Amino acid sequence: MAVKCEEQAPKPITVEVNKLRFTYPGIDGHPPPGSTPLIDDFSVTLRSGDRCLLVGSNGAGKTTILKILGGKHLVEPEMVRVLGRSAFHDTALTVSGDLCYLGGEWRREIAFAGFEVAIQMDVSAEKMIFGVSGVDPQRREELIKVLGIDLSWRMHKVSDGQRRRVQICMGLLKPFKVLLLDEITVDLDVLARADLMEFLKKECRERGATIVYATHIFDGLEDWPSHILYVAHGKLQFAMPMDKVKEMSNMSLMRTVESWLRKERDEDRRRRKERKAKGLPEHENQLEGSRVTGDPARVAVRALNNGWAGGRLHSTIAGEENFVLSSNRVLR
Repeated sequence: MAVKCEEQAPKPITVEVNKLRFTYPGIDGHPPPGSTPLIDDFSVTLRSGDRCLLVGSNGAGKTTILKILGGKHLVEPEMVRVLGRSAFHDTALTVSGDLCYLGGEWRREIAFAGFEVAIQMDVSAEKMIFGVSGVDPQRREELIKVLGIDLSWRMHKVSDGQRRRVQICMGLLKPFKVLLLDEITVDLDVLARADLMEFLKKECRERGATIVYATHIFDGLEDWPSHILYVAHGKLQFAMPMDKVKEMSNMSLMRTVESWLRKERDEDRRRRKERKAKGLPEHENQLEGSRVTGDPARVAVRALNNGWAGGRLHSTIAGEENFVLSSNRVLR
């Protein structure tokens, strides 16, 4: 059943998710047979000006949902529509800057050093920020001021928080219509975070932008969101205006979300206890997305990436018994 975030005076729809179902594919490009969907029957409608706080426990599927909305995962076109277009198939959404996704840090792969190595180039913040073309100078100056950026910063010498400020600035230089934020303020100090959230609130109020913000940090957010989206086990539990949340609970936002998560955890513990009492494993078996299934004689054909990952000395095909099946056996 679809859950809609609607205001009294309906505004244009910017994000429409209809019965979204998603499972991470295996190395053959298809979900492993019998795998449980990570996101299932997820439906929500967001409108111009909505400031949505996406909350849920670790592993609930928040990051995956944001990436799907940001067009980073392939789903059926009718499942996710942003500004009336398919989030994945219409690349003009992100190229134009209308759809913007900010999450994680600037990282890259380095051979034999591994994945997720922070980018620390000897380059100034000024060169990076002013290197983005087609930007309104007034907006650029405003963002530099809001984020407190010193243009003389060298990226290989600054702190994680300062590097994050430059990343956020560059991501917001072009006016967006839909913005997706995944724990983007985790490295910011209290002042920078407060100023940024006020800037984003103004973007929604004055330009009608839509923002979906996933975070576990609720300090100073009491009056920021217009709506709350609560996700558990890959399913949308509810989506409601912040006013109704306040009517339901007389506690602070953090305590309210904490009560939801505690109830969710207690129910999970009860289910595990019941399974154990029946002689079953506490946790249901889950198929790994990287595991090779099917006829072993044909596995080498299905392993499209040859079982190797950049910067790694070992095969990524699950199970050491599959190591010899890779067609690329040269350690690189």
